[in-house]
Amino acid sequence: MTMNLELARTNMVENQVRTWDVLDPRVLDVLARVRREDFVPERHRAMAFIDAEIPLAHGEVMLKPVIEGRILQAVVPGSGQRVLEIGTGSGFLTACLASLAEAVVSVEQHADLANAARAKLAATGIGNARVETAEALHGFECRERFDVVVLTGAVHALPERVRAWVKPGGRLFAISGDSPAMQALLHTRADETHWTTDSLFETDIPYLTHASPPKRFTL
Repeated sequence: MTMNLELARTNMVENQVRTWDVLDPRVLDVLARVRREDFVPERHRAMAFIDAEIPLAHGEVMLKPVIEGRILQAVVPGSGQRVLEIGTGSGFLTACLASLAEAVVSVEQHADLANAARAKLAATGIGNARVETAEALHGFECRERFDVVVLTGAVHALPERVRAWVKPGGRLFAISGDSPAMQALLHTRADETHWTTDSLFETDIPYLTHASPPKRFTL
């Protein structure tokens, strides 16, 4: 069974993630080391390494491995950098970010998901990730600025309060736009007032709470 798991993990990294232009050896290494199956809900454990979103509670999902790989490659936090993750979900991406960064603060609005992620991170031996329970776009009080901010759900338009969480020189990953043609964007903060934005790829993922498009009324 262990050999089958390791073969499935290797196939995921080599045949899915790498072939989607994820070539950074640090990212490939962390995806090969962090046990993805430990973060997948028990009833979906057989789906741990397939190229598909995995359902979580409350309508949330665990992102496809290729999307997780592209996110990690886009931001690649260094060993001295602090990361803010919006949307903990299963905690797998949290674990990957924590394996690269100095520390991670992850925000999850659902207490049961937050508690499960805390337990899984602890069981994995990751001690530099803290999970906070809050609704990020309305209820989260951010008391510091970060080198890297990652939104794991989409936003129709990037809220200004999210930009305030990024320190000068920092990076913000967000997937923005209208489903089904969303853009993965990397926003880099040059200084207090200037930003650059790079479009990375197209995708389609669920929106964060309070971040979906306004309802359009039709006759």
